[in-house]
Amino acid sequence: MRLAALYSGGKDSTLALYLAQQMGYEVECLVSIVPKAGESWIFHVPNIDMVPLMAESLGIELITAETSGSEEDDLRSLKEVLSRLKIDGIVTGAVWSDYQWDRMNAVCGDLGLKVISPLWRKDQDMVLDELLAAGIRAVIIGCYAEGLDESWLGREIDKKAAEELRNLRDEHGISVIGEGGEYESMTLDSPMHCRPLSITEYEKEWKKGSGTLIVKKAELS
Repeated sequence: MRLAALYSGGKDSTLALYLAQQMGYEVECLVSIVPKAGESWIFHVPNIDMVPLMAESLGIELITAETSGSEEDDLRSLKEVLSRLKIDGIVTGAVWSDYQWDRMNAVCGDLGLKVISPLWRKDQDMVLDELLAAGIRAVIIGCYAEGLDESWLGREIDKKAAEELRNLRDEHGISVIGEGGEYESMTLDSPMHCRPLSITEYEKEWKKGSGTLIVKKAELS
């Protein structure tokens, strides 16, 4: 089965791509929807401009499409891109978001495409453990929940960070994988990458208890 992977550069889309390949699926290309205004109702946005570098390291063709960021335009752009591809389905990193799940399935249903979601409805601790076991290296680039202070920006999601995220869940009720929008991530390396990404220039924006690490420049090591 030939698939296109919806790829944002975050940990979930990377893990979903990895698991799909482990399941024997042939991933023909990556599809990235890029909002012009820097905001999207459906797709991951922070540092989306780093995805071409990731695709280069993954050795998979990247296909992008622009959107205004509205829900209607997001879905229109996705449908237009997928309709042009010779594929049988898509891979998505959706975990618990019914909003995202319903809309992806609606688009693919109209096009007669299958939706492969290796992470869907998995226990969140299991997803975090699978991420670490797979050897996927990702850093936190956005913090938007109580308990996640500025020191988390740029921090790698390793075993120690996973343990602390679980402690924060017990204390503040956050999702350990950021499924409630508590944090965003950016992948640096995985078993699929031929070369890891190195962030060489960045800025931190922090206001009123939340913030983003904006990557200005990165390179393949």
